Amino acid sequence: MKFLHTADLHLDSPLHGLERYPGAPVARIRTATRQALERLVDLAIAEEVSFVLIAGDIYDGDWKDYNTGLYFAAQMSRLRDSEIRVFLISGNHDAASQISKTLRLPENVHTFSHRRPESVEVDQLGVVVHGQSFAKREMLENISAHYPAAIEGLFNIGMLHTSATGRPGHENYAPCSVEELVSKGYHYWALGHVHAREILRENPWIVFPGNTQGRQIRESGVKGASLVTVEDFQVVSVEHRAADVLRWYLCEVDCAEARNGDDVMHLVRNEKARGSNPLTSTTLKP
Repeated sequence: MKFLHTADLHLDSPLHGLERYPGAPVARIRTATRQALERLVDLAIAEEVSFVLIAGDIYDGDWKDYNTGLYFAAQMSRLRDSEIRVFLISGNHDAASQISKTLRLPENVHTFSHRRPESVEVDQLGVVVHGQSFAKREMLENISAHYPAAIEGLFNIGMLHTSATGRPGHENYAPCSVEELVSKGYHYWALGHVHAREILRENPWIVFPGNTQGRQIRESGVKGASLVTVEDFQVVSVEHRAADVLRWYLCEVDCAEARNGDDVMHLVRNEKARGSNPLTSTTLKP
């Protein structure tokens, strides 16, 4: 079987810093987070995955427009029409206390409770998914400690929105150690919250897929999701698949040979031309 692991969609969250770039296609990329989700749904359908895991922060806080929720429901309906199940947890941005509006999602979507960990079996696949949503934004306790031990004879997946042992630029929510996660005996941990892709461990796999669309220069590089292939109850591959529609890069310029400001600007222009990316942030090395 195959499944898709994603997190941190932050639907309709603005991309920051674009106003500094004359000619940037601000209007066209205003829907970048939505387009990234569409690409993920396209990927899930094309790869004929068995299910999709969304590990928190689907939204960026309470909806400014109800259409945000309706749009997400419509994309989940596309997965339903392809007989693809969806398991999701809420993170700090879309915790129960952060979202005041309610929305009925299609029947193929299961949202894990914020009161306690749940375990949902997918009988025909021999899979069980364990997870818990955030009840409030500042979830400072180690909620993974309350997750059940692995169920013998099934492929066990844990879903958790967490900072793990702490990551720069991210609040220390639902902290836990790699050792604690390993002790549960699960085959795969689908993490969310950290916007940079990171594999904390293999065997068992403990994975941050990163966010689906970079929203500022600090979220540079390829953004997307993890496509996981399982054979005989073993993870045989975890592939990063791109979904972003706008990509940020950091361009470093060595100015050691520059004699004056004009030389510096010449070097910067040359380096930018080589990258041909108008939304590249530039740092100078003296």
